[in-house]
Amino acid sequence: MPDLSKLPPDFTWGVATAAYQIEGAVGEDGRKPSIWDTFSRVPGAIDNADTGDVACDHYHRWAEDVELIRKLGIEAYRFSVAWPRVMPDGTGQVNTAGLAFYDRLVDALLDAGIKPMVTLYHWDLPQALQDKGGWPERATAEAFADYATVVAGALGDRVTEWVTVNEPLCVSWIGHLEGRMAPGVRDLGLAVRASHHTLLGHGLATQAIRAAVARPVEVGIVLNPSPCEPGSERPEDVAAARRADGHTNRWWLDPLYGRGYPADMIETYGHEPPVQPGDLDLIATPTEFLGLNYYFRQLVVDDPEGPAPYARQIPVPGSMETAMGWEMYPSGLEQLLVSVSETYRPARVIVTESGSAWRDELTPDGEIQDKERTDYLEQHIDACASAAAQGVPIDGYYVWSLLDNFEWSFGYDKRFGLVHVDYDSQRRTIKASGHQYANLIAQHRQVKAVG
Repeated sequence: MPDLSKLPPDFTWGVATAAYQIEGAVGEDGRKPSIWDTFSRVPGAIDNADTGDVACDHYHRWAEDVELIRKLGIEAYRFSVAWPRVMPDGTGQVNTAGLAFYDRLVDALLDAGIKPMVTLYHWDLPQALQDKGGWPERATAEAFADYATVVAGALGDRVTEWVTVNEPLCVSWIGHLEGRMAPGVRDLGLAVRASHHTLLGHGLATQAIRAAVARPVEVGIVLNPSPCEPGSERPEDVAAARRADGHTNRWWLDPLYGRGYPADMIETYGHEPPVQPGDLDLIATPTEFLGLNYYFRQLVVDDPEGPAPYARQIPVPGSMETAMGWEMYPSGLEQLLVSVSETYRPARVIVTESGSAWRDELTPDGEIQDKERTDYLEQHIDACASAAAQGVPIDGYYVWSLLDNFEWSFGYDKRFGLVHVDYDSQRRTIKASGHQYANLIAQHRQVKAVG
């Protein structure tokens, strides 16, 4: 069990989701296609040819899902706004019906005593902007700021916590270098351009949110760093681990905290990011918090024939792996929280995603006894407590995810939810891990009340 007494009294307990993964209703009320609608129809791109067309039908069942959050005693809900639902063409006309959906959702959350945290971009770029070049083009970052102005102007009277971009690494490296996520591009030069413009979009959106909202707001970006370790003591593997760290961690954190892009990685890529005067200052616009999503560490070996950063991840011998094939390594979360805090000194750190997929099975009486996920949560929350005891300014933990959902290129086979979703009937069932999460929240409140 985690030592909850080490967590700060105002620690926030939350859950997280993303629009394309749960909403469905992809053609309703004026929404137009995103790059994920397009990518999910590329033959072979998604396991089982799954799409997010229906997903968890959250667009119609949002009230039921808000009630689930309230029932579990969860204090905060991180959700994303679908850009193509609010501004279907990416720029220009605002779709009032789409914006009204999030307006109702925010009101319902607040009425239930749940704090909303809004993510503006969780990967569903309007296809109309992709047709004009997407994130490799500077105009997309500028359009993102206009979109941020619209959403913040509509919701900012009630929403105080804002995430600009979720995991720019996935947008840039996985979407534009490896091609395993939308838009499915494999081009290092375009990937480097996309990386710069997602960070620039963050800086522009941060300023746009603050300009659009009269009262104080808290703005941050969400990264998905990993500890990167060499698979052997060979000098080549040690160097590969350094490149992996640059690719996964420093390329994002350094410019966000005023250090510019790492010179060693520019040399590794052989491509300069398209920095214009003032860009680095915009990217390094001070924020109120840094969001960290943590899932695994990287054990790597040199791979000169592979894609940049020419470091190949290998399995950790003897490790326990989730259904994703990811090592269960809670010490890595503590390690990251401490190292990022000491190196970059963010004002606050929030674990904005932490969770695991397992091969959940319904018992004959319709329950899900997911002991592995329960253990995972307890151990990772304990890692947060240990980091807090070392002075890390951590003040929140958001489980990925509230619901089983469309897990991107893995389709519906991988289940991360605290709540099981029967995709045929859309019936929701709280798993044992969800009930234990509720217990931990209640126990922390008791600790807080006593001490």
